[in-house]
Amino acid sequence: MEGPPMARDEYPRPQFKRAEWMNLNGQWEFEFDDGRAGLRERWQLGGRKFSKTIEVPYCFESRLSGIGDPSAHDVVWYKRSFELPESCRSKRVLLHFGAVDYSASVWVNGNKVGEHEGGHIGFSFDITDALQEGANELVVRAEDYARDLAVPRGKQYWKDQSETIFYTRTTGIWQTVWLEPVGGIRLERVKLTPDIDANTCGLRAFVSGLESASGKVELRATATFNGAVEAASSFSIGKSVTNHVIALNDYNYHDSRWNRWWSPEHPHLYDLELVLTVDGREVDRVDSYFGMRKISIEKGRVCLNNHPYYMKLVLDQGYFPNGLLTAPTDDDLRRDVELTKEMGFNGARKHQKIEDPRYLYWCDKLGLLVWGETANAYEMHEDYIRRFAAEWQAAIERDCNHPCIVAWVPLNESWGVPNIMHDAREQQHALAMYHLTKSLDPHRFVVSNDGWEHMKSDLLTIHDYEWREEKLTERYADTGTAIAARPADRQLHVGGTEYEGEPMIVSEFGGISFKKSDWEGWGYSGADNDEDFLERLEAVIRPLLASPVVQGFCYTQLTDVEQEINGLLTYDRKPKVPLETIRRIVDGRP
Repeated sequence: MEGPPMARDEYPRPQFKRAEWMNLNGQWEFEFDDGRAGLRERWQLGGRKFSKTIEVPYCFESRLSGIGDPSAHDVVWYKRSFELPESCRSKRVLLHFGAVDYSASVWVNGNKVGEHEGGHIGFSFDITDALQEGANELVVRAEDYARDLAVPRGKQYWKDQSETIFYTRTTGIWQTVWLEPVGGIRLERVKLTPDIDANTCGLRAFVSGLESASGKVELRATATFNGAVEAASSFSIGKSVTNHVIALNDYNYHDSRWNRWWSPEHPHLYDLELVLTVDGREVDRVDSYFGMRKISIEKGRVCLNNHPYYMKLVLDQGYFPNGLLTAPTDDDLRRDVELTKEMGFNGARKHQKIEDPRYLYWCDKLGLLVWGETANAYEMHEDYIRRFAAEWQAAIERDCNHPCIVAWVPLNESWGVPNIMHDAREQQHALAMYHLTKSLDPHRFVVSNDGWEHMKSDLLTIHDYEWREEKLTERYADTGTAIAARPADRQLHVGGTEYEGEPMIVSEFGGISFKKSDWEGWGYSGADNDEDFLERLEAVIRPLLASPVVQGFCYTQLTDVEQEINGLLTYDRKPKVPLETIRRIVDGRP
């Protein structure tokens, strides 16, 4: 299903890939609806010419959208037409949205096909019954809530002008929209659970349409490594959720399996072909991949693949000058991963953003650890709890197969739970998010509230923007002094919880502002020139590398973002100082 060249034309779901699809990015009709007249005037039925055009998938606030209006417009409408090729007429057709911030209602040919709430995660509708011969009209009404602090928004500011650590809003469609023809019996998703100790990968298959099957349904799973088949097996599908174990080849020599494990240094991946059949007839085919990777705590040490591993992360906001939350191209996502690695970091903490699956794909492929974090709200009440829990569960479900992800972070710095120090309800919410996350994915670290005021967390994470080397050296000389120091004047534990030997990670520090562009800026501490910047950088990294108790860090931050100029790179990804010099400091080399 090919069309003309368009923005973001790469396949949007690389870990669950079908051969046939149709990209709906590109020029759409567009309209602001500040008076909320659209539903009353029934714009969804068509017949009205919208006054603007927009380049999907870029939000109207961004320059790449062709509009570039950063002011608040809570309700917006989109419209475009499409025709399906003849090859799709006998199939079911799914309409996918990568992300729409914050809620969406969708019509095809005037028929409502669904609605969705949650601005950072994708959703799909089966639109088959709404389709017609020839041209079809697709209409989307998106609604954001610019001033509602109970909406999970991350770094999107609720005021008119960006300032300090908050940035321009994103409203409406901001990831790829696409169509996918499928059979009535099909794979909905799979959950993959690698076990390096057993040399297996668990496969949990979710299949829909079984009630229409007229014969024996089987799933054939073939795992290959560098083109060679490592495992091939078929198993019966008798119910909508079926479990299977893929046993990989073991060549009976000492380092065979170790050489095929995934790590940032050696990002080995297995390709996985999944073929669904009914009485031997193929009804669905999906290409996927997985990495054999284990993250654990052994005798108080963070371990990757059963060996102690020091995490050197960089905070990555995931913003772009012309696209905001949307990367201009897939190459921009790849380049961010490459730049991170070139500076000596082995991971990224994606900050207050559920990232585009294409970014996670490049982290899997090129080798970069990721802490998966969601967008927080800033007020606590029932609507927030409902919204937050639903979107967080969907994010874990979508991204749990990526080997790059090693930690989940539902809350940051008590955002959304501002009174957690004394409020039992907020404490229970943080604790519930830990246990909910752990129940969905027991194989990764979970940090209940990153930075301070932890309830229960697998890691003791600390945010500390102290810039004096002697103070950091003294503070992190041992666990007791680090906990007693109360960085940012916050307690590290609340609700009666105490330190129980969790590995210590300084998960935010640095934040050295250094102006190297035309942006007027803000940061945590400031440098005057290249030499001063490098001295300051070394002064905050060196004590953490030397500490006997710190097992990793996350430097703030990868790039400048709008007015925040504490990046190692400028907003347009130009290095402020030579990358190799940064790498030397991150590696602790003289």
